[in-house]
Amino acid sequence: MDGAARQRALSASLLQRAGLWREADARTRRLSSGRSDDAADATHLADDYRLLAHDLARARTLLPDSRTREYLEAAYARAHATLHRGAWHIGSELLTLFRDEIPAVVRSLRPYIIWSTTIFALAALAGYALVHRYPELIALFASPDLIATVERGKLWTEGLLNIVPSSVLSVQILSRNISVSLFAYCAGFLFGLGTLYILGLNGLMLGAVFAFVSRHGLGGPLASFIVAHGCVELSVLCLSGAAGAAVGEALVRPTHAGRIESFRIAALRSGKLLIACVALLVGCGLIEGYVSPNPGVALWARLGVGVGYWLFMLALLSGRLFGRRAARLR
Repeated sequence: MDGAARQRALSASLLQRAGLWREADARTRRLSSGRSDDAADATHLADDYRLLAHDLARARTLLPDSRTREYLEAAYARAHATLHRGAWHIGSELLTLFRDEIPAVVRSLRPYIIWSTTIFALAALAGYALVHRYPELIALFASPDLIATVERGKLWTEGLLNIVPSSVLSVQILSRNISVSLFAYCAGFLFGLGTLYILGLNGLMLGAVFAFVSRHGLGGPLASFIVAHGCVELSVLCLSGAAGAAVGEALVRPTHAGRIESFRIAALRSGKLLIACVALLVGCGLIEGYVSPNPGVALWARLGVGVGYWLFMLALLSGRLFGRRAARLR
């Protein structure tokens, strides 16, 4: 038997073990997700781990550029993580999430974040230029009530606290912002096209409204209202869109064993960023409910809150808020 025939025979023999791989992977998934308390599954895990490690080594030699090798690598990684997982402690898990995992996700999403921010900024500039040149087009982006209020020389944000208490306003704003953030993330699943739509639409609306209120001499008051919460709120929108776009690209260009597996891995990985986004939006809701509509808060204080909270966001997303730099030095 020549070398090529021998390799084909060995490859065929390896592929005949696919049923064992699927059974091992199914047991690993049940154990890792907590859906199984069967002692037999736990007993088989060590054997499954050795089986997958052995066959993965053979697949890397016999089938190096195949979906079989990719599947075995993913199954082996799951078995390894499940077998070596320690006891779960919520405090240490949260610390690991915010200090290590979320910063790692942010670094991996950096190209998507740059593109998302660029799309939003260009859309805002386009919306501003469009309405500045053709003011009647504001009807495409704003409600008739908002337009009428601005034309009377007032902002729709004036007197909010006289209508709704700050506590209720904060909850309403928080719910709306989280919904928009989740929608921006999920829209990216449409092969990234949803991200382009959401960021483009919101950018156009922001630029158009700013152009319209500026024509009526209200650009400064609107900027004063937005500056305290808007820096982080708009950043979170871009972050959510970037995370969704990464999942969309995993569907377009799968890097693991099939689109479903690539989608699952990308969604679980980038979805961690949404935890930080929701936490940041809680702060935005409180600021927008208590600080932004309060006419008694001076502009310098609003700027301080806005810039300070934005720097807090950077520290959170980089892990430095939880001592990441100190951990590296040690």
